[in-house]
Amino acid sequence: MAKIVFFGTPRFGVPVLQALIEHHDVVLVVTQPDRLAGRGRRRLQLSPVKQVAQAHGIEMLQPARLRRDPDAVARLRQADADLFVIAAYGQILRPNVLAIPRHGCIGVHASLLPELRGAAPIAAAILQGKEETGVTLMLTDIGMDTGPILAQAHLPIAPDDTTETLSEKLAHLGAHLLIQTLPAWLSGKIAPRPQDDALATSAPRIKTSDGSIDWQQTALEIDRQIRAYTPWPSAFCTYGKTRLKILRTHPLPGWRGEGLPGNVMRVPEGIGVVTGQGLLLLDEVQLAGKKPMSVEQFCQGQRTFVNSFLS
Repeated sequence: MAKIVFFGTPRFGVPVLQALIEHHDVVLVVTQPDRLAGRGRRRLQLSPVKQVAQAHGIEMLQPARLRRDPDAVARLRQADADLFVIAAYGQILRPNVLAIPRHGCIGVHASLLPELRGAAPIAAAILQGKEETGVTLMLTDIGMDTGPILAQAHLPIAPDDTTETLSEKLAHLGAHLLIQTLPAWLSGKIAPRPQDDALATSAPRIKTSDGSIDWQQTALEIDRQIRAYTPWPSAFCTYGKTRLKILRTHPLPGWRGEGLPGNVMRVPEGIGVVTGQGLLLLDEVQLAGKKPMSVEQFCQGQRTFVNSFLS
């Protein structure tokens, strides 16, 4: 049983932390500071990782900037850990921190490195229409997901996967792979494999504006955008003068109708929007300030929606 310090913040890190607690001695958890959330940003929101750590009575550190917090770095040294494990922590660790544990720092990354290095690999995999993705265990270095590889596991991407559903699957896959791999790593039986930088691709951080839908794109591309940006920032367009979130869709195979991109029309299969190529059937939408609802429910209250133009 190894002494481990865990670094993580969002839901992706929860299955990894839970698996480590079950199989090893997690002596310290490092997570991002609590954030203000909710209407008016008045409610303090604890990270999912912090909630798990609290439930198990594990000591926590929440430095705003770890590299500028000498007391936090000193506490990491005092932990006398065999290993640091990082799963979506949200800050890059500096050399003085990476050098602390006896057996290094292992990062759990949600792609098959060197593909999709960066902050948003799950959304990028969906956006690019990949049929599979996976998780990589790497020996973390000072670069952005550039460290040598210890182990990988593959996972198919389902046609209806969103970033939310795929993230959950990959988190559990990463937790399982980590527990399988640690004994061999700690006993010196794994030789890290350098990444081939020539094959590297990037998955940059997502911006709110990335959710804006361009109906000139194909139905398939827009459907990927909607799934990639679920749950955040959501894909959106303008209906009249109001923002409309498009939450769930599916392209209509073989559609050969006519219409201008953005035109909402009713067809035997349902209600769809004409795109630059194909018809995108709407399943669930959300008008600004309202609750999500099926498109049929929406049309009952918005009689002019069919035959309107979305922008």
